[in-house]
Amino acid sequence: MKQTFVHNLKCFATAFAVAILFISCEDDYKRVGEEAVKPVFPQGVAKNFTLTYTEAVKELNTQDSSRSRVIAILTSPVTEDYDNQNFKFRTFPEGLKVDFFDENDQKSVIIADYGIVYSQTNLIDLQGNVVIESHDGKKLETPQLFYDRKNNWIFTEETFTYTNPEDGTVMDGEGMDFNKDFSFFKAHKTYGLMTIKEKD
Repeated sequence: MKQTFVHNLKCFATAFAVAILFISCEDDYKRVGEEAVKPVFPQGVAKNFTLTYTEAVKELNTQDSSRSRVIAILTSPVTEDYDNQNFKFRTFPEGLKVDFFDENDQKSVIIADYGIVYSQTNLIDLQGNVVIESHDGKKLETPQLFYDRKNNWIFTEETFTYTNPEDGTVMDGEGMDFNKDFSFFKAHKTYGLMTIKEKD
């Protein structure tokens, strides 16, 4: 009994000494020079921002003036430009809306509460209540979505709800990727009730 008490007393004393050691360790070192966290400021801020993306319908020569078509219109209450950083990016802290137009001028819409565009990697990160509505009524809802502009590829690892009014299906899942016109769609994990119509 005495040995157990002595053993418990030693364990308690060791734990107490270690706790005192950690409590007494305080980081009061002042970071200066390259160690200091440098504040990051945008090189520009724009309010009521609208950006129109266009492309030429055909190859232009020096005499052509207005043979282009609108492929996307991005609008946002505020955008902050951080192209003055080593890793360039642009943020949309108050949300954004993008209207996409296909070759037949059919409009699809993306909205999100927050967005960030990484200039060097051509990656767009959309966050918070992200909704994509295609021209034919298909709808995708998710908390976060990435768009790879270089490869025209969209993906997420978050939960999602995909509604397709053409066949009357609603699919819930987690993680997915697809191309921008929804012609290829791959869900990583699906769950819940999904109605599938059989062909006659």
